[in-house]
Amino acid sequence: MSDLNICYLTASEALRRFKDRTLSPVELLQAYLARAEETKDTVNGFTALYAEEALAEARKAEARYAADASDLLPLEGLPTGIKDENNIEGKVTTFGSLIYKDNVATSTTPVVQRLLDAGVVVHGRTTTPEFSSEGFTHSRLWGVTRNPWNLDYTPGGSSGGSGAVLAAGMAALATGSDIGGSIRIPASACGLVGYKPPYGRNPATPPFNLDFYNHPGPMARSVEDCLLMQNVMCGPHPKDIVSLKPKLELPIDRGGVSGWKIAYSLDLGYYEVDGDVRRNTLAALDIFRSLGAEVVEVDLGWTKKSEKAADDYLRTIFGAWVAEYLDERAEKLTEYSRAFAQASQSVTAKDFLASLYTAGEMYSTFGPMMEEFDVFVCPTLALPAVKADYQPVDGLTINGKTVDPRHGWIMTYPFNMLSRCPVLSVPSGHAGNGVPTGIQIVGKTYCDADVFRAGLAFETAVGGWFADAASRPAL
Repeated sequence: MSDLNICYLTASEALRRFKDRTLSPVELLQAYLARAEETKDTVNGFTALYAEEALAEARKAEARYAADASDLLPLEGLPTGIKDENNIEGKVTTFGSLIYKDNVATSTTPVVQRLLDAGVVVHGRTTTPEFSSEGFTHSRLWGVTRNPWNLDYTPGGSSGGSGAVLAAGMAALATGSDIGGSIRIPASACGLVGYKPPYGRNPATPPFNLDFYNHPGPMARSVEDCLLMQNVMCGPHPKDIVSLKPKLELPIDRGGVSGWKIAYSLDLGYYEVDGDVRRNTLAALDIFRSLGAEVVEVDLGWTKKSEKAADDYLRTIFGAWVAEYLDERAEKLTEYSRAFAQASQSVTAKDFLASLYTAGEMYSTFGPMMEEFDVFVCPTLALPAVKADYQPVDGLTINGKTVDPRHGWIMTYPFNMLSRCPVLSVPSGHAGNGVPTGIQIVGKTYCDADVFRAGLAFETAVGGWFADAASRPAL
């Protein structure tokens, strides 16, 4: 049986314990593998486990800590889940699709290679919806991934498997990617910390490195862990023309937010927001006030026009990519990805241009407003989560009102439109159904350090997450 106190250590604490030899990488990995075995039939967060291979790597790390190696790597020995859309050379990478169920990668995704070079132990691949195209996680290939806090609900998506294994205590860290909220959605639904870096901060591969909605990034159970992981993942890469120079090294800045001005909106001007989400967001804002920040509600002037613009943009690049499979392979597609691909066929170049105009209009109010504030806060999701087997064709209501079934519950995509703004999602509480809720801390363009400083202050004030049995999923 797994030792849950070990399973829910923060990565930062695990590293400290590796160094003082009160815990070894092998012990931590064994606890995670036991936990994965216990929950495989309920959570379904992994597509594959590499137990023997990972144990061999953990033993190497254990020996280096025992020898007080002078060149210990920043994340050495930490078991890490890698999303099943990130290539690892020589490993099957399926993208959640039957089409790729036997696909063996011939290269390694840049951010994954950096994690490997920093010493992580990859012990498993985490589930994703087919082609990472939805905010929930189920597919014909891997079945339904469930939220450890309430198995009737989704852990979010598209990095839903990463969210599920972190929340269930099966990994120290996990990778995600965020093209419409795919890091922040599962971070919120699973009670985690997830970071969407500014566009270009973390390298990616063509064609999506050239898509400014796209951001690979870290997921973890604490703000410090997320920061440590981000420091490894970021920086220029010779094969990514948009990757930023120089590399940004984020400090662990616990200076607090006293004297800061924090702007907020509960609905971004056009969302229908669930009552539990609203209540928990207001409570989070009260915490920032208690820390000495001035908290001010603002009107961004945004409308549902933003929803259509994001949908059109996502269909023109992302949707067109999925539509490449609308040939003899179409019968293997999961229903939602086939619908997404088909919808992309009707979007025009004019629609794409209009989406860029709308993004510009949104920043024309957001940018000047942020000149007066340090960060902006809003809910991450308008609803704690949809059901685990949710299908957009079934429709969606919030507070008894019909909303867009794909975007109406997801308050993340506006900040993919404003892609140069860093966004940190942190937990804000739980809903009545037990599913966590989250808030987004949004910074000025490329001001990564600000959102982490605010996140660290908030985390310290609430005492962190997952510290004891009462604050963990009851699986």
